Amino acid sequence: MNLLAVERIKLFSTRSPWWCALITLALAIGFAAIFSGASPADEPVTVGATQFGGSQFGIAVVMVLAALAVTTEYRFNTIRTTFQAVPHRSPALVAKTIVVALVALVIGEIAAFGALGLSMLMRPNDGIGLHTTQDWLNVAGLGPVFAVAAVLAVALGILVRHSAGAIALLLIYYLAVEELVQLIPKVGHHIHEWLPFNVANKFLRGAAGGDGPPPSDSPLSPGWALAYFAGIALVFLLVALGVAKKRDA
Repeated sequence: MNLLAVERIKLFSTRSPWWCALITLALAIGFAAIFSGASPADEPVTVGATQFGGSQFGIAVVMVLAALAVTTEYRFNTIRTTFQAVPHRSPALVAKTIVVALVALVIGEIAAFGALGLSMLMRPNDGIGLHTTQDWLNVAGLGPVFAVAAVLAVALGILVRHSAGAIALLLIYYLAVEELVQLIPKVGHHIHEWLPFNVANKFLRGAAGGDGPPPSDSPLSPGWALAYFAGIALVFLLVALGVAKKRDA
């Protein structure tokens, strides 16, 4: 508990979490406002469309937040003090991961329900609401996806240790690599089915089509999709912890 308190204080003593949280909320709620305001009156806005900003762009900002939470310590050498206080290293890094993941979870839930609430106010006659299980996953599921993505970003931050490098790798992979993989002849589609963010999208969107983020082609069910995404993040974290133990701070 003391380590969690220390990591919470360290995280919120910098400006980056606050700015990243505000940007995420602005993207999620702003896109919901755009969709609600721009859609014709005879075309109802769906729950999936209200979550476009958060599920497509908010995840990227949250991963930046998570990466900075660890790479900033390496940049300013405060990680040395942390490792002197906790020589085994792993408990401190795990505590940091837990704090960042919880912050990402809260940001995701506020963004998702804020976007939904604004759309309901702007389009009161569209019947927007959480009527099905998939509607709940579209909205309430954003927080868990944010949390798992944050764990993945923290792990990469521990491995790379440089802010620019970690952020560049995360954004290039998230925004480009998974889509480009589909262009590989014959096997690209099969590889894409199992890539982490595509699978996470299956948890959020299911097999739904229509407006909003595109559906996932993953063969997993939504529940197994989240478990698979979390498993990949956990593997990366375990590798990062092992590397951190063996090298200099």
